Amino acid sequence: MAARAGTPGDLTIESRDRHFDEPATTRWWHGNDPVATAFYNALSASFPMGERYFIDSVKQFRHHADSKLQGQIGTFITQESLHTREHLAFNRIAADRGYDFARIDAYLKRRFAWARSRPPLEQLASTIALEHFTAILAHALLNDPRHLDGAPFAVKQLWQWHAIEEIEHKGVAYDTYLAATRTRTSLVRWLLRSYVMMVTTILFLHEIAYSTAQFFRQDKINTPWIWFRFLKYVFVRPGVLRSVLGSYLAFFRPGFHPWSVDDRALIAKYELSLAL
Repeated sequence: MAARAGTPGDLTIESRDRHFDEPATTRWWHGNDPVATAFYNALSASFPMGERYFIDSVKQFRHHADSKLQGQIGTFITQESLHTREHLAFNRIAADRGYDFARIDAYLKRRFAWARSRPPLEQLASTIALEHFTAILAHALLNDPRHLDGAPFAVKQLWQWHAIEEIEHKGVAYDTYLAATRTRTSLVRWLLRSYVMMVTTILFLHEIAYSTAQFFRQDKINTPWIWFRFLKYVFVRPGVLRSVLGSYLAFFRPGFHPWSVDDRALIAKYELSLAL
C-alpha cells in the first residue's frame, strides 16, 4: 500500500522580506485590460483581512502542534504578515488610480466577522479551504506565464513572490488541522473539511464576483458584455479557474493532503528568476 501523502520531511519554509512599491503605470495595470485588472484587484482586496484571519485561526490550535510544526507555524505567520503588508501597499496604489475600496472593505469585514463567530475548529477548517484555493491558484500563476502577461514588472514579481510562499506553506494549516483533530475519526475529519469547503467555495466565489462588480461599476462598464468577457477570461483563456478545477476537487478525496502534489521544483524555478 502506498504511503499516505504528507508534508515532505525535508521541506524548508522561508520568509522572504521583499518590498514591491513600484506603482502600477495605469488604472488598468494588467495589459490595459479592465477584466484582468478587476480580477486581480478583487483577489488582492481580500488578502489583508483574509491573511489575518488565517493567522488567528491557526494560532488558536498552535498548542496541538509538535515542535517541528510549531516552527513552521511561526514562519507561516511571518509570511502571511508580509503578504498583508505588500497587498495593502498594492491596494493603496489601486486606490491612487481612482478605485474606491470602501464598499469592498465593508463587505469583507461583515464576512470575516461572521467567520470569526463560528466555532474555532470551523475557523481552522475554513482556513485550510481558503489556503487550498491560494495554493492551487499560486501553482497556476507560476505554471502558466500567460496569467500575468501584461502586468508591470514589479507587480508581476509581487504576485510571483506571493505565489511561491503560498505553495511553500500550503501544508501548515492543514497539518495543524490534523493535529487538532487527532482524536476524531477520519470520517469526521473528512466530513467537516468537505462541508466547510463547500460553504467556503460559495463565499469565495461570491466575494470575487462582488468585488469585481464594484470595480466594473467604478469603471462604468458593468454590462452583460463585460461579464461575458470576465467568464471567458477566468474559464477559457487564459482560464485560471478552469485550470485549477481538478486540483480543487482533489480536496474532497478522503486521503487528500496539500503535498500530494510536490511542486517545489516550480518554487525553485521562480526563486532563481526573482533572486529571492
